[in-house]
Amino acid sequence: MKISLNWLKDYVRLDASVDEITRAITFLGLEVEQVISTGAPKLENVFVGEVLTRDKHPNADKLTLCTVDVGLAHGVKTIVCGAQNHKVGDRVPVALPGAVLPGNFAIKQSKIRGQLSDGMMCSAKELGVAADAAGLLILTDRPALGTPINQVLPPGDTVFDIEVTPNRPDCLCHLGVARELAAWFKQELVYPEIKFHGEIDQASGAARPDLLSAVRVEAPEDCPLYTAHIVSGVKIGPSPAWMQERLSAAGLRPINNVVDVTNYVMLEYGQPLHAFDARQIGGGQIVVRRAVDGEKLVTLDGKERLLSSRMLVIADTQQPLVVAGIMGGERSGVSADTTDIVLEAALFRRQSVRWTSKHLGLTSDSSYRFERGVDPHSTLEAACRALDLLVTTAGGRIVGPICKVGGDKPWQREIAVTPAYVRARVGFDIADAEIKTALESLDLTIVRKEDLPEGGTSWTVAIPSWRDDLDRPIDLVEEVLRLYGTDRIPPAVVQSPGLLADDDPVVRYHRRATDYLVGHDFHECVNYTLRPAKELAAWVPPTAATELALANPFVEDQSHLRPTLIAGLLESLKLNRSRGVAVARLFETGRIFVERDGQNFECVAVAFIVAEEAERRWLKREPADFYGVKHHVEALAAAAGIELARQPQIAGGPGHAGWQTGHSAASGGLQHGGWLAQCGLLDLALVKSLGLEGKIYGGIFAILPEKLAAAGAHRRFAPFGLFPAALRDLALVVDAHTPAEEVRKQLAKTARSAVGQAFAVESVTVFDVYQGQGLPEGKKSLAFGLVFRSAERTLTDDEVNAVFAQIQANIEKTDGWTVRK
Repeated sequence: MKISLNWLKDYVRLDASVDEITRAITFLGLEVEQVISTGAPKLENVFVGEVLTRDKHPNADKLTLCTVDVGLAHGVKTIVCGAQNHKVGDRVPVALPGAVLPGNFAIKQSKIRGQLSDGMMCSAKELGVAADAAGLLILTDRPALGTPINQVLPPGDTVFDIEVTPNRPDCLCHLGVARELAAWFKQELVYPEIKFHGEIDQASGAARPDLLSAVRVEAPEDCPLYTAHIVSGVKIGPSPAWMQERLSAAGLRPINNVVDVTNYVMLEYGQPLHAFDARQIGGGQIVVRRAVDGEKLVTLDGKERLLSSRMLVIADTQQPLVVAGIMGGERSGVSADTTDIVLEAALFRRQSVRWTSKHLGLTSDSSYRFERGVDPHSTLEAACRALDLLVTTAGGRIVGPICKVGGDKPWQREIAVTPAYVRARVGFDIADAEIKTALESLDLTIVRKEDLPEGGTSWTVAIPSWRDDLDRPIDLVEEVLRLYGTDRIPPAVVQSPGLLADDDPVVRYHRRATDYLVGHDFHECVNYTLRPAKELAAWVPPTAATELALANPFVEDQSHLRPTLIAGLLESLKLNRSRGVAVARLFETGRIFVERDGQNFECVAVAFIVAEEAERRWLKREPADFYGVKHHVEALAAAAGIELARQPQIAGGPGHAGWQTGHSAASGGLQHGGWLAQCGLLDLALVKSLGLEGKIYGGIFAILPEKLAAAGAHRRFAPFGLFPAALRDLALVVDAHTPAEEVRKQLAKTARSAVGQAFAVESVTVFDVYQGQGLPEGKKSLAFGLVFRSAERTLTDDEVNAVFAQIQANIEKTDGWTVRK
């Protein structure tokens, strides 16, 4: 929102410097993004001159040779000029040798195509007062010859480019910002003088029902107030220079006197208006209604819009004319031959305007204000102000009938607050008088005072209609503090308990997982928690995607909570490969959202992927496989206090979405254990559909935060054994379909039973798998290494052999298992 300082001074006396005003706006809570100075800079050696003669340049077709009188002090100069819009007798700016124009353009005496030129006649662009110019700046006011140009040109302006927060729509206009500055600088706010107050002089303003006979509102819930005034006999032309300057300073392009008035009042009051050409209103009636599905309207930007029944339009008896609150149609606006206009001033429900704007992809200065909220009690005042300006700038007269449908809802909002409450919330002592002054300077009037039984006073504060954001006592505390000045808050020691990051189990777990994966040459990624709907289709069933959908997403590609981190890692891998970055190992830590039986679980998760090496090396590392990623998942689970070896085994089964059937495995459950793990080869078709080549393995471990807190206790150190271990190898023949982990667990249990309390079975590991010649069909051989150790002594061969023999004897009793000789 661009705010003109010259314009502000119409409403409030501002003698402060630009820096002080900028500081005040910032402390009031409106961020100043930029301060822009307009108008001509200080120009030396540039004066008013008059063209005495204008002849064709003897050596150039597009140049003229002129003599210019620059006053008694400078005499008559000969100047070569390339512009074509001047004639003898015109007064123009003349830059003499020694002048330096904007852009560090130095003027000096020079020869142009063989003719001496003693300076340059200037355009508005060359003087720095316009963005473009078709020719010389003709000084129509005919100032005295030799007058320094800075005394002739407009003095310029200071424009504040302000970022207004969504809760302060009252500051989307000059009056709103002036109200804030008047409160800050303790000045009186002066409202514009309005002569028309909604009553027509019957002697001079006869009724013209032929121009507009009626207004009908068929959707009052979306349009609680609609007014229409008729101005007959207008003459379309340029608006006054002062109005054009102010509109330009505020970032709007002047168009004509009627359109400029509607824009001017919008920037002044914050109330959008629209002017219809009365001839274009079919049937002489305005109908505020919902559009018909499939109805079309070509808007002022020249684009055809397809409307739906949820969209509000302003129509005549035949067709829609305007998308309500957003933009007019091509047929609704005024043109050069317009003589009668109908001025619309209305209120539109902000939700309706916001929805329509979003679905049409159409925004405007009008929709920007209606979406945030327009003061419902300034609509008629803004209309009267616009009618005054229309009659002044475009002529004509206000005629009947005045059409008004609906009305202002009675506004009465009061908040009870005590000075003691304000002091308690701001945290320092502030006098009752200062609190009262701060409130009343913002037109927050104290309408009642009551003495409290426990002492002190309670104030009832009336809230004006333009401050719809104030509805609680704490809101008034914020207003007091804004006006008191946050820079005046006395320093104090803040005492509050803090939570160290190291105390949070989620932080500790993520740090351990990150340290592990970085140590294994993985690169960390960070992706958005919100993902597109089409991505979820590859990972979860439709019912789960529905549960994870946002009710009102901001953008289409961030419409769902993510059920996995793997999808984002694949996207990161694709981006890096497209940029020629040869990374193959990526990981991410973060939250995922898993749906199970209609219930959503928010989990702490770590995921990684391992792709085939894209970089050419003289010595390639071993390619990724299922067992490598399984090892990483087990390490991530161990970092969370979950030993997968002691859980229901991680094994293959029916393929999960996103994973390749027969080459992936899963373990755990959120409803019971509170965690889950998956690893293996990612679905080949999915990987190919993303434009990635080769096999990609991955793994993910997710756990509920409360389970992580319970399992995340510090692990105790176990001392290393001081005595040598005893090793024995054992090969077992089992059914080919029996998982090795199942056999390993049973063997370890059998070994511990045989050992008893004599010493310990330190580990049981698989080191070989064999199928083929020498074994019965449907069988396989699993070779295990068993490690025995005692913490008190060195084991003897006899005692170890006795235990080992007992283990073999017990194994032979297991159905389907035999010891391979």
